[in-house]
Amino acid sequence: MKWVRVQTGEGIRWGYHLQDGRIQTVVGEPWGGFADQGAPVSASQVGLSVPVFPRKLIAIGRNYAKHAAERGNEVPAEPLFFLVSPTALIGDGEAIRLPNREDRIDHEAELAVVIGTGGKDISEENAWDHIFGYACAMDITNRVQQEKDGQFTRSKSYDTFKPIGPWIETDWQPSDRIIRLWVNQELKQEGSTSEMVHSIPRLIATVSAVFPLESGDVILTGTPDGVGPLAPGDNVEMEIEGLGRLSHPVVG
Repeated sequence: MKWVRVQTGEGIRWGYHLQDGRIQTVVGEPWGGFADQGAPVSASQVGLSVPVFPRKLIAIGRNYAKHAAERGNEVPAEPLFFLVSPTALIGDGEAIRLPNREDRIDHEAELAVVIGTGGKDISEENAWDHIFGYACAMDITNRVQQEKDGQFTRSKSYDTFKPIGPWIETDWQPSDRIIRLWVNQELKQEGSTSEMVHSIPRLIATVSAVFPLESGDVILTGTPDGVGPLAPGDNVEMEIEGLGRLSHPVVG
């Protein structure tokens, strides 16, 4: 099932795609109790919003060996994770804004994992039971600030730096799926989710050992190699096999 968040006359509502392409809006949240609200509507009748707005947006660094190598880094023995501001999230088609044109600002294509059932100290064996669904995502990064700070939060938290969507898919399996990214229709990144150094269950177990994961929280699972700079006027697109596709203009 493909879940979205849409703009209605009563504010932002959750909804899900029907087989005919229309959207059925609901009252409540998909991981809790919800009920259908009104008649289904066509996608053109509503404005799509960011498909999830988490309390916590957690990113994983250096989770693909080739990407770690291209940045001159070692592969971490344990998952390397950090928090990013959820206000950086944007939905499919929205513009990515580059606030510092003189800095190198890179694209990173990633698989996003959305938590459905929260928990603390979740075991790897039980981690799959806590996943609600998956989405495509990009992790836009100001490399100059990242290297200056020695940590990641500021360089990755600017407004529009975290595209996600176009929906959350609940009926999809993440094993050995191809991730691709293009800039101006030129292929820049291509890898497989099977190349992750640390598996999705291990990421969930490691993060939840530090603080509780809550329904709607998002984990960005790392990027394959091939990251590179964006510039105003570019168009950046990415897709994950069987999951979806994002497309975004880049502006200054």
